[in-house]
Amino acid sequence: MNWLSASLGKEWNITPAGGLTGDAYIAENNNKKLFLKRNSSPFLAVLSAEGIVPKLVWTKRMENGDVITAQEWIDGRKLEPEEMRQNRVAELLRKIHHSSELVHMLMRMGKKPKTPDVNLKKLKHRLNANNLIEQYSEVGKGLSYLQQLLPVTREQKQVVCHCDINHNNLLLTNDGQLYLVDWDNAMIADPIMDFGMLLKWYVPIDDWPNWLDTYGVTYDKQLFERMYWYLISDALYYINWHYNRKEPNKVMERLQDLRELNAYVMNKFSVN
Repeated sequence: MNWLSASLGKEWNITPAGGLTGDAYIAENNNKKLFLKRNSSPFLAVLSAEGIVPKLVWTKRMENGDVITAQEWIDGRKLEPEEMRQNRVAELLRKIHHSSELVHMLMRMGKKPKTPDVNLKKLKHRLNANNLIEQYSEVGKGLSYLQQLLPVTREQKQVVCHCDINHNNLLLTNDGQLYLVDWDNAMIADPIMDFGMLLKWYVPIDDWPNWLDTYGVTYDKQLFERMYWYLISDALYYINWHYNRKEPNKVMERLQDLRELNAYVMNKFSVN
């Protein structure tokens, strides 16, 4: 952190903020406090302008080419899992998914929409490369369901998706402002990639119609089918990801998730 201290000045006390990347820091100077991150996406500026993340204070390019961003430090907390079903979460996601500014910014950065057809082709290739289709029958069954349900996923509105909606990434300030942070995996895709995960893991199924009404979509069979297409796709992706990382226990956990998803789709959507 010496290079960072040299840039900010000796009057700043800088400590690691934790996290997986090790590229986030907290800087304090008397009553001032900032959240610093190295090589954040340029996307951060428009997210800040839209009020989706804490305010961007400044951006600096270092001599070694690294870019440091400083955001306002917020006094608050992460959402609890049971709070994910609240209306304000649905309203924040709706705001994000209706922002044309976010889409234009990601496209200027070279991001292109992710189509289900391309995603399925890549997924099959990766699973085949690791021989996972032959090893686990549920993997082959999951791919079969993805193929059968593929038509309902086409020609959907493409928006900016966060792609990691979990309670640890939603911050509630002491004055009631809700932010969604950690946008490193953002992409342009079907918005159901975001709210489908949220519904599956955080909202009781009986509450889905009310949550979706607040978000602003109709609760129907086709939406259900799209949602489960992405849930199965995500399970298969992470089975392969954990397999590559040599994490057999995680592979087994994801396989169990996949079994449950497969069983639901078989019983509800008349696929085989």
